[in-house]
Amino acid sequence: MTQITLLDGGMGQELIHRAGDQPTPLWSTQVMADHPGLVQAVHADFLAAGATIATTNSYTIHHDRLIGTEFADQFGALYAKAIGAAQAACTTHGSGRVAGSVGPLVASYRPDLHPASDVAVPLFAEVAQALAVGCDLLILETVASVAHARDALAGARQTDLPVWLSLTVSDSDGTRLRSGEPLADALAVAATADAVMINCSAPEAVTRALPIIADLGLPFGGYANAFEQITDDFLTSKPTVDALKARRDMGPRAYAGYVMQWVGLGATIVGGCCEVSPAHIAELSRRLQAVGHTIV
Repeated sequence: MTQITLLDGGMGQELIHRAGDQPTPLWSTQVMADHPGLVQAVHADFLAAGATIATTNSYTIHHDRLIGTEFADQFGALYAKAIGAAQAACTTHGSGRVAGSVGPLVASYRPDLHPASDVAVPLFAEVAQALAVGCDLLILETVASVAHARDALAGARQTDLPVWLSLTVSDSDGTRLRSGEPLADALAVAATADAVMINCSAPEAVTRALPIIADLGLPFGGYANAFEQITDDFLTSKPTVDALKARRDMGPRAYAGYVMQWVGLGATIVGGCCEVSPAHIAELSRRLQAVGHTIV
């Protein structure tokens, strides 16, 4: 059968559930200061569930998000903490690769706020270089427009690491990026990545998007969120997850059912995004192995 790379799940939401703190615009970055050791514990649980990738807790570590906070001068230190937690979890587990998470500049799901290329590319390059010191690969996550994809890839390619591009599509129309552009318009840019995925979108939308990116001939896959549809309230310049609710119909068995459909479409990189827990990954690992796939 097929060799499948099993990603982990939603670090930010898992941290919020475990810490019990009110979400802030910095999401999981704040947790690294307030709850030392919690990030490593979440990584450990995802690895124990069967994940073979530990994705660094660095999604929101950008200068624009740190300005005006107590972390404004801790850019490098935050990356060191995020990388160290993932590395330590893999070492303790005895296996696993570390993927450096590169989130959007300014805000998620807001391609209209993406800076001009001459601003964005150096910022992405700085992040990629900070991650390259301790990661096995980079994942450009929740990429919502063609411009975002182009600039993030240009920055990430200033390292020698493999770069996986993960696009996010409309929850109601998986053939379109969240910018409104056709997903197909991103293919020429995406072709320069080492793998292409769809993330942080409804599972139904991922299912619709995968045949489009499959045409690239690159390794591809998906990791959906288990939120209700993204609301207008969430689309603010400094969003928190207060405006989003978990889907009641997306428990481990239901989510795994969607992912198995993606594997049937040829996906070889799968996992979960927001509200996908270690229990979801454990069920997915079980289902994959039960039908003869090898998790690598």
